[in-house]
Amino acid sequence: MTHRYLKEEHLIFRESLRKFLEKEVVPYFDQWERERLIPRGLWKKMGDNGFLCPWLDEKYGGLNADFVYSVVLMEELERIGTGLTGFILHNDVVVPYLDAYGTEEQKQRWLPGCVSGDIITAIAMTEPGTGSDLANIRTTAIRDGDHYIINGEKTFITNGIQSDLIVVACKTDPKAVPGYKGISLIVVERNTPGFSRGKKLDKIGLHSSDTAELIFEDARVPVSNLLGEEGKGFYYLMNKLQQERLVVAIQAQTSAEEMLKMTIEYVQNRTAFGKPIGQFQNTQFKIAEMATEIEIGRTFVNDLIVKHMEGKDIVTQVSMAKWWITEMAKRVAGECMQLHGGYGYMEEYPIARRYRDIAVTSIYAGTNEIMKQIIAKNIGL
Repeated sequence: MTHRYLKEEHLIFRESLRKFLEKEVVPYFDQWERERLIPRGLWKKMGDNGFLCPWLDEKYGGLNADFVYSVVLMEELERIGTGLTGFILHNDVVVPYLDAYGTEEQKQRWLPGCVSGDIITAIAMTEPGTGSDLANIRTTAIRDGDHYIINGEKTFITNGIQSDLIVVACKTDPKAVPGYKGISLIVVERNTPGFSRGKKLDKIGLHSSDTAELIFEDARVPVSNLLGEEGKGFYYLMNKLQQERLVVAIQAQTSAEEMLKMTIEYVQNRTAFGKPIGQFQNTQFKIAEMATEIEIGRTFVNDLIVKHMEGKDIVTQVSMAKWWITEMAKRVAGECMQLHGGYGYMEEYPIARRYRDIAVTSIYAGTNEIMKQIIAKNIGL
């Protein structure tokens, strides 16, 4: 399906990206899933080929590309497997914070490495006790001369093991009322004294995406690593969550499209009772229902991509897309696995991995329950 926002240059970009991924990722992806880690070397290769943060300004090494380049990257990485989500998080969730709120000095220091693959980024919001309740985070950053002293723990952090640069949400004013007014964003670098990583978390899906706990015990971070202004962290997070949730919707949509494609192929080739199971009316009805929902999802997502690129405030619609498309993709995963029969439960069939990987999409980037709260509030309830 060609989308109205795709121009010739995007198609050329997709073609070169696809060739790169076929050569550098597809043959090794199963191994990385088993090893529970993507090698750093791939980050360097992605950077060398212009596949990291292509939207960044040329003065930092970017291509000054539009958001469609990011969309193409999300779709092509997702087609191989959701375990590659760490690249998408780096490109379109974390680095935009550095670009939007960093000083010129910070940008010169960090952004070129983000483009080259020398710097892997992460964002640390979630804590063991808070989950989606961002306003009540407990990690503190108390000023001590030219440093902040950070204490606290973060969990479920994507790229947590490999990251060199972590945007950490913490309370610079623990007494602020309401709590969200005391939140600031501070960039913590790999070798910061007092900063350590807990265990690599063992997830049911997204196996090649490294997820970790981060621990701060009197971690000393220079005041010059404050991102933007003190006390504005919560507003910065809110400003950027529109894009993060759109990213999740695009990924889930692409995953649903892939699951349908592999299932259509399977039912055309698998026979039962003397004919391909694709010829049974039940199979045809199930496929027709899924194809319809997936088409609706794609139409919605494409419209939001255009509006997002036009700079429109589409927080309500993006929240709708995030919850509806991720739930739709979870339904598709279940139906597609069922149509694969016993083989769908075998790890050698890609539907098994999709089934495991899609589950978390209704949880991360704000749970779907939070999405519904946002929608209800924004439509006047």
